[in-house]
Amino acid sequence: MVESSESTLRGALGDVMRGAGVTGDVAPLERLTGGASRETWRFAVGGESFVLQRQRPGSPRDMHVEVAVLEAAHALGVPTAEVVTSSRGMTANPLDESFMVVRAVEGETIARKILRDDEFANARPVLASQIGRAMAQIHRIDHTTIEGLDGEDQVAKYVQLMDESGRSHPAFEIAFRWLEAHRPAPREWCLVHGDFRLGNVIVGGDGLRAVLDWELAHIGNPAEDLGWVCVRAWRFGGGRPVAGVGDYASLLDAYEAESGVRIDEQELRWWELLGTVKWGLMCISQASYHLNGVVRSHELAAIGRRVCENEYDALMAIRELSAVVK
Repeated sequence: MVESSESTLRGALGDVMRGAGVTGDVAPLERLTGGASRETWRFAVGGESFVLQRQRPGSPRDMHVEVAVLEAAHALGVPTAEVVTSSRGMTANPLDESFMVVRAVEGETIARKILRDDEFANARPVLASQIGRAMAQIHRIDHTTIEGLDGEDQVAKYVQLMDESGRSHPAFEIAFRWLEAHRPAPREWCLVHGDFRLGNVIVGGDGLRAVLDWELAHIGNPAEDLGWVCVRAWRFGGGRPVAGVGDYASLLDAYEAESGVRIDEQELRWWELLGTVKWGLMCISQASYHLNGVVRSHELAAIGRRVCENEYDALMAIRELSAVVK
């Protein structure tokens, strides 16, 4: 059954690539791990490597919005993979589900290796600054040219998600009360990546090479992205707050140098706390896709165990921040 499925996919991919002007046989497909809402495959045509992402049935997000954002980011010089072709605008889709094909970018995505392997020893000291610059580039994208992007108050959105879960989560309720009581001054909204973190970037020996996984892109406060990359879950055991490898100052200074906008550490920490709560509630939501039978996935089921970690992290962050903010 697997061989038959891969053979069918290989044939359909050949049609897709020929339609994009890339000719040659599709080399054997390699199924890549990771990604709860996508199938990801690596393949080669004519000696060049590509990556296919195909939306899984039942996924609640429209991949075509992500494709439009990724194309805009690449055109502006953000470090990204180049979109070669996609189902966006197609009248007949050989791959059935929404998809995109990008040129492969060489490097590593596994956080454990980036944080510990000698190969990335020179990348780690510069990664936080590179992330700050890339975020500033993303926030310059003209979001008015992209249809389908949503934008809403992040606290209200996730309070609603918590309420809809149908379960009591006292730690998150405490966190939301603290966040409401200490809101920073509003900023002009822009395009934000929404999931910029270790694990969603490709890193080489020279540092950041590409930003991946744009499916959560939306319109919002630019500080949201900076806080998200500092969430403790995305440090993967690293000892420093920015992706486990850098300090707040490196991230904020690089962001300011590229954008001309200064975001202070206290504001970033507010968004870091909100990001911690968001990830906890997203764990609940993703696990429910499996539990309710929308998508049967061991990965989604296992994510449910992460909820308690984020409850702990949120309470510890409130204790720390409350000692500074009076």
